[in-house]
Amino acid sequence: MTAAHQVRALGYAPEDVTDIVLTHLDFDHAGGLDDFPAATVHLRAVEQQFAERQHTWLDRQRFRPAQWGSRLRWRTYDDARTETWMGFDSVSGLHGLPPEILMSHLPGHTHGHAGVAIRRDQEWLLLAGDAHFDRREMDPEPRCTPGLRLYQCLMEKDRRARLEHRDRLRHLALRESGVTIFCSHDPVQFEALAGRALGEPCRPRASG
Repeated sequence: MTAAHQVRALGYAPEDVTDIVLTHLDFDHAGGLDDFPAATVHLRAVEQQFAERQHTWLDRQRFRPAQWGSRLRWRTYDDARTETWMGFDSVSGLHGLPPEILMSHLPGHTHGHAGVAIRRDQEWLLLAGDAHFDRREMDPEPRCTPGLRLYQCLMEKDRRARLEHRDRLRHLALRESGVTIFCSHDPVQFEALAGRALGEPCRPRASG
């Protein structure tokens, strides 16, 4: 079920992956970076800075430098290179990537947390990372399980920013029919977008 195995199932080698746009450097999001030895990793500069400082006990638990063999291939973006996308600050042009791929600023969970927006035909897909954990947080009457709510509070680096960006994401989801917002940890959203069960490996690509 690793990303590398999923890529192989699609008929590619991990070495074929040239770019990874990262939401943040928590261990459960950065753990597979070294499986893609040719990939440039795009992330916000402030995320790298806080991850490397490791000032707090929480930082030392969530950020694992042993996972960062890809560090020489990181390409970071400071907040001076921004434009506006759907009301959010966004990196202006990811190096070497088409304009249909954007990195939006969604701080709160970590200081440099980002979303990844991809334009597909007339629709935008927005991976909100850990800006929220439960799909129902995007509903008109937002809900979240008590356990996830507690976890979000324990892991947040800036509560005010996290709640502000979560609420702005909800307003975007309710306002724009051409944007599909999904987070990194909701199994129902994963199954709907992937077209397969959570525990089912990626189907091999048909030959010919």
